[in-house]
Amino acid sequence: MSDKREVATLGGGCFWCLDAAYREINGVTHVESGYAGGTVPNPTYEQVSSGRTGHAEVVQVEYDPEVITYDDVLDVFWSIHDPTTKNRQGADVGTQYRSIILTQDDVQADAARASRDAIQKDWTNPVVTEIEPLEVFHPAEEYHQDYFARNPSQGYCQIVINPKLKKVRDHHAALLKVAQPVSPND
Repeated sequence: MSDKREVATLGGGCFWCLDAAYREINGVTHVESGYAGGTVPNPTYEQVSSGRTGHAEVVQVEYDPEVITYDDVLDVFWSIHDPTTKNRQGADVGTQYRSIILTQDDVQADAARASRDAIQKDWTNPVVTEIEPLEVFHPAEEYHQDYFARNPSQGYCQIVINPKLKKVRDHHAALLKVAQPVSPND
């Protein structure tokens, strides 16, 4: 890996799901769960979960652009959530669970829009993912960081996160840090 680092800020439902997925991707050097896109300074989880702060649950993905591209980061993003549901991912409902890409600059914004337009062909319903400039990222509380790794047998992890990780492993095997074992029946 090089010393270069870039950052992508993405929201696609509960941040625990995106956090777990991006931690498996080669070239990702750090993932942090947090809140962005709203108006309340220094929000808490309780405030954000009320749906009244305007913030979404997001992850900041730090990556080495010599190992993985921003387009690859976006490809993973599109594959692990439904970008056609407004303010909802599965049973998680509210503006805090919206699909959103918060961009660092015009280059990311252009790439995000092009990526969103390209994946529309894969969906019957319109893609409703918001693309906005990142103003402020607020790190989430410590207990939200790397949640899946610390709580793998928790019900939400088993029912919601594990299937998303399977999708990442199935559709992005070439991007994984460590090749996942393949069973003899695959």
